[in-house]
Amino acid sequence: MPVKTFRPLTPSTRYISYADFSDITKSKPEKSLIEIRKRSGGRNHYGRATARGIGGGHKQKIRLIDFKRQKHGMEATVVGIEYDPGRSARIALLEYKDGEKTYIVSPNGLAVGAKLMSGPTAPPELGNCLPLKLIPMASAIHNIEITPGRGAQMVRTAGGSATLMSRDEGYAQVRLPSGEIRRFHEECCATLGQVGNTEHENVVLGKAGRSRHRGIRPISRGVARNPVDHPNGGGQGKSKGGGGWQQLVSPWGFVAKGGRTRDKKKLSNRFILVRRDGRPMKHK
Repeated sequence: MPVKTFRPLTPSTRYISYADFSDITKSKPEKSLIEIRKRSGGRNHYGRATARGIGGGHKQKIRLIDFKRQKHGMEATVVGIEYDPGRSARIALLEYKDGEKTYIVSPNGLAVGAKLMSGPTAPPELGNCLPLKLIPMASAIHNIEITPGRGAQMVRTAGGSATLMSRDEGYAQVRLPSGEIRRFHEECCATLGQVGNTEHENVVLGKAGRSRHRGIRPISRGVARNPVDHPNGGGQGKSKGGGGWQQLVSPWGFVAKGGRTRDKKKLSNRFILVRRDGRPMKHK
């Protein structure tokens, strides 16, 4: 999917870049597979703003994606490749032999008319969903289950792919896009191939209006506020860059730079072999 750039005739077109949507083959979504997305404006059930910078934006409809792929052994045909406003990847509309239609995250290279299958009997080909124990070594995979039968939860963004490295004692070792090496139960399913829309990382919003279309409102920096409004506020001129005795924190006191957010006692830590930074995980 190429990315369109523009001559810098205006300040907004100087850096802006769009997806050209040449990979889209079907413009309107399947009515039976969409739901209206209700926006909260960053407010809880009391009507109080609990998340800043949220509000407005274009109306969107949620596409119901089949992350479980439980129609094992039944062949499906790719009817079309569609745009999904709720995710960076493209989605593919499948039609099974019994007439049922579902959406899946579209892998790179999937074409209209392709035949897909899922389950233990499916061949290890692009777009097919198989248990990790049946996928060939060194294959690129996405849509990986963390718990067997729960549905795909990892590697679902545009251009993402993981690599199946080895299998041992009922578990498979997978290198994730972040560089983390993690163990998954070999009964967990994954889809072969790389997620499509690989040029998404080259898209540049370029102007404030495109953020507002996405429902992202502007917020002021903490260092530009008064001390009563933010821990980083106040001072004569530019100040509070951190690095000394001061810890830059959010309005609620959480460390803003470099603080670890993962629980040290999280149960799933035992499945991580190598962390994202390349250091081995220490298990007690």
